[in-house]
Amino acid sequence: MPISTSPRRAFRTLSRLLGALFLTGAVVSAPAIAADPAEHPVIKRKVSLPPSAELHYSIEAKQSGLQVNGEALVKWNNNGTKYIVTTETRAMMLGKILETSSEGDIDSYGLAPTRFVDKRFRREASTTTFNRETNAINFTQSAETYPLKGGEQDRASIIWQLIAVAHGNADKFTPGSEWLFFVAGPRDAEQWSFKVVGREKIKTKQGEINAVHVLRAPPPDDKGQKLDIWLAPSSDWYPARLRFTDPDGDFIEQTLDSVNKKPS
Repeated sequence: MPISTSPRRAFRTLSRLLGALFLTGAVVSAPAIAADPAEHPVIKRKVSLPPSAELHYSIEAKQSGLQVNGEALVKWNNNGTKYIVTTETRAMMLGKILETSSEGDIDSYGLAPTRFVDKRFRREASTTTFNRETNAINFTQSAETYPLKGGEQDRASIIWQLIAVAHGNADKFTPGSEWLFFVAGPRDAEQWSFKVVGREKIKTKQGEINAVHVLRAPPPDDKGQKLDIWLAPSSDWYPARLRFTDPDGDFIEQTLDSVNKKPS
């Protein structure tokens, strides 16, 4: 379906789509004050990373009253000591609207990012650096810095770290359990909380999948975006569906079409 007959309205819709697609929410300028280390606990868990694969998703969305369709290709590579994950998202009639990449090492915490790049439609790329020599997280889009202590993630690696934790702690990944991660975006970082909702059956082009539903909800006093993830234990815990929901009811849903496993 077409996004809009008005280029101006299409661009506004695209801007909202980009804001939702990658967990970014609103970007707000902030003073260069380092995060309190007390709010950044070090959490080490058992992890089990999935094998390398290419995953193709179809995208359906409602943004500003308009229906938007698209597709996303996720390339995940894990060779046992290093990883890289890239995402390319396209919207109908507009082409490529978002490219992201996260790369780094694999250590005792799981994924240890060194660089996260976020490139959006008609914008310069932003880079978040995890400097292991200075033990600091730095950004090209802001002067913020955060201590690097172990286990920190970026907004591309976090899904794969969550998968690794779920796979490595399947007996504890039960309804009601909560899993905390410290996550850096293009401008700043914050602690995220994921809660396991339970097992649900969802429909995909690969058939019906018995998935584990995980929810990332904003704090009670925050009217931010909600993220629902359905992980597929029978398919190496790859994400079978992701749904981003705004407070006004607008949403973006990514549903898995195919998985092509690759040699690492």
